[in-house]
Amino acid sequence: SPQSVFDFTVKDAKNNDLDLSIYRGKVLLIVNVASKCGMTNSNYTELNQIYDQYKKQGLEILAFPCNQFGEEEPESNDIISEFVCSRFKSKFPVLSKVEVNGDNAAPIYRFLKRGKWGIFGDDIQWNFAKFLVDRNGQAVERYYPTTSPLTIERDIRKLL
Repeated sequence: SPQSVFDFTVKDAKNNDLDLSIYRGKVLLIVNVASKCGMTNSNYTELNQIYDQYKKQGLEILAFPCNQFGEEEPESNDIISEFVCSRFKSKFPVLSKVEVNGDNAAPIYRFLKRGKWGIFGDDIQWNFAKFLVDRNGQAVERYYPTTSPLTIERDIRKLL
């Protein structure tokens, strides 16, 4: 069974395999995103700021669109990518749409929710829940959807 986030392969926005082992040794912030949420603007804006500031030091952000919360991500991968690129100019990868809860939850989300010692076991509550993953590929923190990306900067810096 997978020992770290780096053992997973996910699909990118064009539905090609993305082997997460390419991020081995990086700190990851993994976020389930939506385009039509009240928190969309602030989250993408702040995620961009954090990404610009810490990418060179080894931070990578992985955004997984998900339509499980209020159906706020109904569009296709292509439309989602276009929205994120044109509206927010985000440079971090926005991947293929997934489910994060339930029987069809993406395997990486099952792994993240187990976390260290099963401490993150609950379902994702809403769009923009965040997992901070250390350089060993372990989820070390989980933040509520309402947690602003800028407030977790200190935790990111500790891991870099």
